[in-house]
Amino acid sequence: MSEDYVALMGTKGGPAIRPGSSMPTSNLFCLGGQQIVVDCGLGVTRGLVAQGMQLKDLSLIFISHMHSDHYLELGPLLHTAWTAGLKTPVTVYGPEGLADYWNGFLKSMEADIALRIEDEGRPDLAALVSLHVIDAGDVLVQDGLTVSAIRTTHPPLIDCFAFSFRTPERHVVFSGDTAPLPALEDFARGADLLIHEAMLESALPALLKRVGNGSEKLMEHWLRSHSFAHDAAKTATAAGVKRLALSHLIPSDDPDYGIADWQAAVAEHWSGTLIVGQDGIRIPLS
Repeated sequence: MSEDYVALMGTKGGPAIRPGSSMPTSNLFCLGGQQIVVDCGLGVTRGLVAQGMQLKDLSLIFISHMHSDHYLELGPLLHTAWTAGLKTPVTVYGPEGLADYWNGFLKSMEADIALRIEDEGRPDLAALVSLHVIDAGDVLVQDGLTVSAIRTTHPPLIDCFAFSFRTPERHVVFSGDTAPLPALEDFARGADLLIHEAMLESALPALLKRVGNGSEKLMEHWLRSHSFAHDAAKTATAAGVKRLALSHLIPSDDPDYGIADWQAAVAEHWSGTLIVGQDGIRIPLS
């Protein structure tokens, strides 16, 4: 059986990138021989190739919610996989509204897709991709893999989800974007790995200034819709998870803050193994 691992390919919270910054959210879960892409922020395609994945083997994608840093590159990923030899079905699970994005992408690339079908003999890209709207509960039960979802607290969005991935040997939980969520404690109970979003409280004022075109509304959004690192630590301890990985870091690109600051932020509430997300890091689950 192939190695089970999670690769954090994009660990930045928010859609913007700057010189020296990490990339927005994308992940590769390899569980029980299945390769699962979780969120498709900018850079996901390059991230998968860097992990050694053949894009033509793409088959299963989950999108947590309709913020651009989680689905902006879904269309380009699927199109690039198609040009790299994809000829087998790809199933995409995501919230209401994702089909509008996909149909819009297909329309925007209509001339290129038609040309490649006619001139290069490619299969019909649209026919290879099926989208399924998710809700809370079991989303997928297939080949020893069970994927479940719960809604998170990420206003103003309603359809925003955390995911639990279970095989007979592994349990990995992805928090998605969320304010502190008590329901996540039971959802992640005893997991081998909890990947949780995190903010550094002291760094937010400088980040707001650096963004440059946001008002206090942006700060209000962070505070009502996201979790501080110490909140993630409290959830991980209450859930009794084996390891905690911080990702969707806010901020991830401030040179005044580093791994030691994230470690200090969780120290009071988490004494277990901590992984501070960096783009490309691979977390073995064996």
